[in-house]
Amino acid sequence: MGIRSRDVTLLNLIGHVIVGLFALIAVVPFFVVAINSFSTEHSIIYYGYSLIPKEFSLDAYEMVFQNPQKILRSYGVTIFVTVVGTLVSLFVSMMAAYVMFRKDVRYRNSLAFFLFFTTLFNGGLVPFYLMIVQDLHLKNHVLVLLLCGMFSVFNILILRNFISGSIPDALIESSKIDGAGDFRIFIQIILPLSKPGLAAIGMFTALGYWNDWWTPLMFIEKENLYTLQYTLYRILSSANFSTQIVNSVPRLDMPKESLKLALTIVATGPIVLLYPFVQKYFVSGITVGAVKG
Repeated sequence: MGIRSRDVTLLNLIGHVIVGLFALIAVVPFFVVAINSFSTEHSIIYYGYSLIPKEFSLDAYEMVFQNPQKILRSYGVTIFVTVVGTLVSLFVSMMAAYVMFRKDVRYRNSLAFFLFFTTLFNGGLVPFYLMIVQDLHLKNHVLVLLLCGMFSVFNILILRNFISGSIPDALIESSKIDGAGDFRIFIQIILPLSKPGLAAIGMFTALGYWNDWWTPLMFIEKENLYTLQYTLYRILSSANFSTQIVNSVPRLDMPKESLKLALTIVATGPIVLLYPFVQKYFVSGITVGAVKG
């Protein structure tokens, strides 16, 4: 009994060490990025990246926030698009998943095949651009930032597997016997019981909206609709262009490497702070949604 207990303790210790090493692999690079974003350009070029900056400087952040209203407005647009887009995307995806889950829906397998078929072929960039601009007239409209990332076949299939593995058919049948309609079952039973799966898919969807810079690059020309990622992209492009124009020899007084690090912190900080609050739902949703039964 004692030997077995020692074996379990040893295995737990080994497991903790392995998990700790993986945690360090994930955390240390972000820590290095955060620390060196406060370093001078001269220090990074001559000494490289270090765990403790040799020369402290806020030049990179001063360059990022030289127009704080622009950054705050971009934050507002990105937060609005991320929150609203994620909620609507989850609701639409969950409704589609629920339809394909119901065994009494006659063409649910055909619908699933049709959705899956769209992932095999892409219509191309030009038809997509013409549809958004000429047919839907959504250029320079906030709706284009919401619609482009709203529908994901992958998310729908994951949610369908989650419902199939966690919600028994008997629960739905008993609800129908009690007089509940399909929409009431969906709102009062399916959605509350699917919180782990919704949280996991919601994290993926929110990250997609938060990191989207391609959509505003293609369809947005109004500065008041620029997202955070696109604004930071323009700041970095402007800094690189200014450096090339001023002098062909790299200048040590203009933060370029530290600017990239500061932009990374500004872009990822809110998401990193949000993740611990949804971590338990994220892990549970991925585990249950990936395996049926």
